[in-house]
Amino acid sequence: MKYLLQSIDPRGVATLTLNRPERHNAFDDALVSRLTAVLRELGETADVRALIICGNGKNFSAGGDIDWLKRMGVASDEDNFADAEALASLFLALDRFPKPTVAYVHGAAFGGGVGLAACCDIAIATDGARFCLSEARLGIIPAAIGPYVLRAIGARATRRFMLTAEVISAQTAKDIGLVHEVASEAEGPALREKIVDALLSCAPRAQAEVKSLLAFCEARAIDEELTQETARRLAERRASDEGREGLSAFIEKRTPNWRSRA
Repeated sequence: MKYLLQSIDPRGVATLTLNRPERHNAFDDALVSRLTAVLRELGETADVRALIICGNGKNFSAGGDIDWLKRMGVASDEDNFADAEALASLFLALDRFPKPTVAYVHGAAFGGGVGLAACCDIAIATDGARFCLSEARLGIIPAAIGPYVLRAIGARATRRFMLTAEVISAQTAKDIGLVHEVASEAEGPALREKIVDALLSCAPRAQAEVKSLLAFCEARAIDEELTQETARRLAERRASDEGREGLSAFIEKRTPNWRSRA
């Protein structure tokens, strides 16, 4: 069985579906390796406009596969570190994916499953979804996903939920900023399509530059150096083909050329 299902629709919307339903879509080293490779491949595919990540079966992802975690716990220090580094690289690859990303979460999202949601630009949950930073219950820590969760929900909420490993409801996940929208199982697909349609209405290169800008600005002081860099990026975008096309289309009350290809 393929652990990861991949498709790209005619609009350029790629969907990656975690496909270990019998293991609640938990990660192991094989899935981590495959997912990282596919993210890098899709990131370089010009026709891909957006990415959706979801899970097959009853749950989004239960995080790390217990058998895998146990195996790494008795591996050599070198192998253990290399494996942990590969996991951390997966989340970095998703966080820095150059096109818009959407997590569509249903059922359980535990451990690394929370990390996937936190790394995506937009996260949608069905009302029955539940989240848990469960690592401390297992005697480990959510180190690989920690930076992304901290950024998503803030230090105060992160301390509570990483220390208690409490289960978080979909509504609470929205309240603390882990997900953007909550919908019923029946309404979820329509909401997802609405968000994807909004993403496709925007210029693809501009979206990549937005993500690059936010990564550059993160944790930097607002000073003269940052001000100069943001001015430079704005000037470049205004003079770009997309910038000129977008402004012309707005004035001429027509659809910009990137939208007609979506």
